[in-house]
Amino acid sequence: MDALQFEAVKVSLKQDRTGFILTLNIHPDEIPEELMRDFVGARYGVAMVRIQDDETATPYENRVKKAGILCRTREFQFWLFEEHGADSKTEEAATETVYKICGISSRTELNGNQEAKVIFDNMVEEYEQWKKSDPF
Repeated sequence: MDALQFEAVKVSLKQDRTGFILTLNIHPDEIPEELMRDFVGARYGVAMVRIQDDETATPYENRVKKAGILCRTREFQFWLFEEHGADSKTEEAATETVYKICGISSRTELNGNQEAKVIFDNMVEEYEQWKKSDPF
């Protein structure tokens, strides 16, 4: 599949009854001709990456998804039970323990709560180090 590639700057983000409206500013030299010719209302599959000052891509980690996946993992449940005193080796106990450690009441808080992000990242790093020690 061919993809249109161009650099853009986020100008605004607003919401209406149908969803969010993202406005991008594209330099005239950057805008693909195909994009100009397509009709208003054309659908696109979009992949975006934020560009850092050194022109490299900003890494993004979906902590909400990662927390959900980890809490369903038996090995992570065992680690929380052994290392952090989870009540049992279940998904529910793992979830509650992650909430307690991170000081949150919902995984979605891992998106905006900077302190919880740092705590979660440190917890995952601790878990990864524990896994490398080959406990099984």
